[in-house]
Order: sequence, then structure tokens, then C-alpha cells
Amino acid sequence: MNIWLVFLLGGLLTFGMRYSFIYLLGRFELPETLRRALRFVPPAVLSAIVLPELVVRSGQFDVSWTNFRLLAGVVAVLVAWKTKNTLLTILAGMLALLVLEFIF
Repeated sequence: MNIWLVFLLGGLLTFGMRYSFIYLLGRFELPETLRRALRFVPPAVLSAIVLPELVVRSGQFDVSWTNFRLLAGVVAVLVAWKTKNTLLTILAGMLALLVLEFIF
């Protein structure tokens, strides 16, 4: 019974927090400066999640040519920059990592 209570309370709290932002943002006009600044939040969060996975290997900072994750990340960045296609970027990065690990 306790687990169901935790699920229910967790769901209600999550819904309440998200709904409060939707409700409040619908009633107030955000300043243009804040609106422009909020556009940079998703890329910043994604970078903070992805970058450590690319440059840290076995607990050590590694930007050498033997760091295949970093090389595959560079390939993905180049594909993203050239094509602006998310799916193609993911596939290119994964394929680059697979090829690098298979060859070496």
C-alpha cells in the first residue's frame, strides 16, 4: 500500500509543479530579455550532460586520439552543424563510435 501512496503523491506533486508554471506563465508576460535567455537553457543542460561523457574516461580527463567517444562526438558535432538534422547527427555519432571501436 505504501508504494501506491508514493506513486500517487509523486504524480500529484509533479503535476502540480508543472501546472503551476503553465498557469502562471499564461497570466504574466515575461520580459523579452528573460524570454531570450530561456532559449539557451536546453542546449546548456544537454551540454552539461554530454560533455563529461566525451572527455572523461576511466575517471581521467582524456582528450587524446585514443578517446573514441570524443572523436565520435566531433563527428556528430560536424554533422549537426552541416545538416541541422538531429536524427542524422545521432546516427553519424553512433556509427563513428562503432567504426572506431571496431577498427581499433
